[in-house]
This record gives sequence, structure tokens and C-alpha cells, in this order.
Amino acid sequence: MIYCGIDWAERTHDVALVDDTGQLLAKRHITDDAAGYKILLELLAEYGDTEEDPISVAIETSRGLLVAVLRTGTRKVFAINPMAAARYRDRHSVSRKKSDPGDALVLANILRTDMHAHRPLPDDSDLGRAISVLARAQQDALWNRQQLANQLRSLLREYYPAALAAFAAWTNGLCRPAARELLKVAPTPTRAARLTRIQIQAALRRAGRQRGIEAEADRLREVFRVEWAHQPPLVEDALGKQMLALLIQLDAACTAADNLAAAVEGVFPQHPDAEVLLSFPGLGVQLAARVLAEIGDDRTRFANARGLKAYAGSSPVTRASGKKSAITRRWVKNDRLNHAGYLWAFSALRHSQGAGAHYRRRREQGDWHAAAQRNLFNRMIGQLYHCLQHGQRFDESAAFPAGIEDTAQAA
Repeated sequence: MIYCGIDWAERTHDVALVDDTGQLLAKRHITDDAAGYKILLELLAEYGDTEEDPISVAIETSRGLLVAVLRTGTRKVFAINPMAAARYRDRHSVSRKKSDPGDALVLANILRTDMHAHRPLPDDSDLGRAISVLARAQQDALWNRQQLANQLRSLLREYYPAALAAFAAWTNGLCRPAARELLKVAPTPTRAARLTRIQIQAALRRAGRQRGIEAEADRLREVFRVEWAHQPPLVEDALGKQMLALLIQLDAACTAADNLAAAVEGVFPQHPDAEVLLSFPGLGVQLAARVLAEIGDDRTRFANARGLKAYAGSSPVTRASGKKSAITRRWVKNDRLNHAGYLWAFSALRHSQGAGAHYRRRREQGDWHAAAQRNLFNRMIGQLYHCLQHGQRFDESAAFPAGIEDTAQAA
């Protein structure tokens, strides 16, 4: 068999091919463009790469056009963790020397000796990969929006506490269109105190508010006219200009998050697994799309439910050495899936009697809140694996039989 290793970079890549004995058969330095990809595919074909018997490839990334080209056909592509590749490099040399062609050779030898210890990239459908792109982008947009909102809140505390008090009653206060519109109209507390009811009502209508405009305008006007501490006029005006610059970024982040959320809502229901995912308590379209984005739709990706639980970081890990043994939470995991699982378990407590009873039972046994939620997520993601494998919808009575009985007795 022939094995291929590619050390990728931004503009060029180094390729190495070895045989079963570790003998270097060929090496190439290619560019990151269509001409370089053609040279790579011709090199693989020269050494026996066919649709029936493809050459496996190891590379230190799972994204990009190079990976997309390599994944055409039946070829297996292995994304090797760079830290793992560095440890393999030390097996061949203790001098700490390093070169790009040498790294390509190391990657090829990883497949030659330890292919069984690594998993190829999952064979997800194009629709599944598109959902993955949109769901991750929407999650990143939300994180970016929250970061900018925190920066804006910190700035307003320095000179504009009236705005924070006025928007405190609103969910996602600073991210709401009405809050952003009012800050544009009155970037400083001095200007906010001069706003009339008509100006405030007009700002609320521009932001899309349709009900309770008069009452809300009166409340906001009262808050803005309360006596607050002020910065010197020149400093206040300067801070107002800084706030408007930050507000432009927050506006863009909010628009991006909303547009990506709409894109996810349009694409996700088309996926065959959407019905199964949405049948689980606590999973809406956005959260279910994030879960699907991380686990994919390749049924052979995880050998069993334990593999998926370890990947999600919900199952504990045992560290034993000599007479010492400890069971701790798993630190190496898919952080995006783990974050989605935390939100999923938290939401399921309010939408599933069995999930709520399971959580309370874990708390009574001594688990802290986070540990109890992680245990609930661990159970539910195992149930999700079973349902996806068999094409079944979630069944509350089968998932939490004891929890439902406990809830009925308590009632």
C-alpha cells in the first residue's frame, strides 16, 4: 500500500509518498492553486490511486479547498492533530530538527504505522456540510454580538448609566433594535434628557415596536430625566462619539446573526434527520442545527454511543496510576457540541418531565448543577444516537420511564 502525507501552508504544500516499508517513493512541492492540485492528483494517480483502490492521505487540517479536492471520490482523508504529529516527529529524531518536507514524511508514516488509531474525515452529505457551515457561522456571530454588547455596556457604565437603567427591563437589552435606535438619537445622557415623548416614540416605531409605544416612551423619558452623575461636557461628547463607533459594529453583528439564523431556518428542515432532532425536548431549529453540524450525518462516524459521548465531552474520563484513581470531567472534546449540549440540557428541564426528574435525582445524589446537567446531556445524546441509527422519534416514556413515574407519584 501507498500512503501520502501533506504538510500544508498558506501558499505552498509539501507532499510525501511512502510504501509499506517506510521507503520514500516521491516528494513534491506544490502551489496552493488549481495547477498545484492537478500536480498532486497526477502524482497520486502515477502511484496507483484509483476509484477502487484510493491512496489514503494525512493532513493537519480538515478544511479548505485542498481538502475538498482530496475528498473527491472514495479517497480517505485523515485530519491529524498538529500536537499528535509533533509527538510522532520525536519518534524519528531527537535533535528537534524540523522541515516542511520532513513533516510531510512524518504524516505519511503516521498512516503507515497507526492508521487504525485515527479516524478519516466523515462522509457527510453536502446538505449536512452546508448546515454545518451556517450553524457554526451563526454561533460565531452570536458570540461576536455578545462580545460587542459587553464592550458597549462597559463603555456606557463610564458615562451613561441612564441608558443601562432604561434598557435593563428588556431581554438582550443592548442588542434590541429599540435600544440601538435610541442610542443613535441620544449618544450622551445630556441629549437623552432633552428627548421629547414624540422623539422617543418615533425611535421606537423605527425600531419596529408596535404595541405599548406611548407607555414605554413615558417610562424611558422618566429614566432619562432622573438626576445622574455626568462626565465633563467635552469628555462626555468624546465618549459619545466612541460609543457611536462601537454601535456601528454592534449593528452589523446583530444583522449578521439574524441573517444567518434565517438561513439556518431555511435549510435545516430540508435535512432527513431534522424530524428526529426536533422531536427531542429542548431542541429548537437553531440548537438542533448546531448539534447536527457537529455530529454530522455519516452513520459510520461513531462506532457506538460511547464514542459520541466521549466526542461531546459528556462522559467522564478515568485517570489511574499506581494506587491513585480519579474520575473527572473530560477536557478534550468538541467544544461547540459541548456548549450546545449544556443549552440543550438546560432547556430540556422545562420541556420534559422525565428530564426534570432525572436532573433532580442527580442533585439529590450530591451532584452540582453543572454535573447534573452534564449527566442529563450524556443520557440524552446517547438516546439521540439510538434514534438516528434507527430513524425513530424521541419517546418520553421509553427515554425516562422512572422519571415519569416519580413525577406522577409526586403529583
